[in-house]
Amino acid sequence: LRDAISRYHGMRFLRQDPWECLVSFICSSASNIPRITRNIEAMCTAFGRPLELDGLKRHTFPSPDDLAGAGSDALRQLGLGYRAEYVASTAETVAGGKVDLMPLREDTYEDALETLISLAGVGDKVANCVLLFSLDKPQAFPVDVWIERALQDWYLKGTKMSRKNMRPWASSHFGAYAGYANQYLFHDRRLKGRKATA
Repeated sequence: LRDAISRYHGMRFLRQDPWECLVSFICSSASNIPRITRNIEAMCTAFGRPLELDGLKRHTFPSPDDLAGAGSDALRQLGLGYRAEYVASTAETVAGGKVDLMPLREDTYEDALETLISLAGVGDKVANCVLLFSLDKPQAFPVDVWIERALQDWYLKGTKMSRKNMRPWASSHFGAYAGYANQYLFHDRRLKGRKATA
């Protein structure tokens, strides 16, 4: 971690709108960046509000009401696949007022995590991404394949540990700002992985 911080000193967290962040990470499940980008762009174009600036036309991110009204069939036609059900269900929950995302910034990490994982398509990894990148929880520690490899190679040294147990381990090891450690490890490991396969 010390080496990664030295190499990439000054990295920052994105502090995204919680609704946009949540839907984006639901779309990220078993996907890749180009496909996620296409999914988000397609939802914005189909259901967002059009904007224009200096001849450039874009669309806002659709609201919970917009996506709840669209329904899973329309979302599936945009290429979301099985994620369409999750996005539509979560949109209905948020639009219906059963979950209010913005106040989760004031909740404890544990309470906010519990609320998020109650939503369709949101497991521990997606919830921790949303907590870290939109809900002001710097102790959040999402575990994906890159983080799993980094922890196994650099910290666990052959000790087998499930992803489910890696997050509590990392939270204890890295402390209240585990999310910062996560981002440095993620970035470092991804770049090293690219060099190894190039």
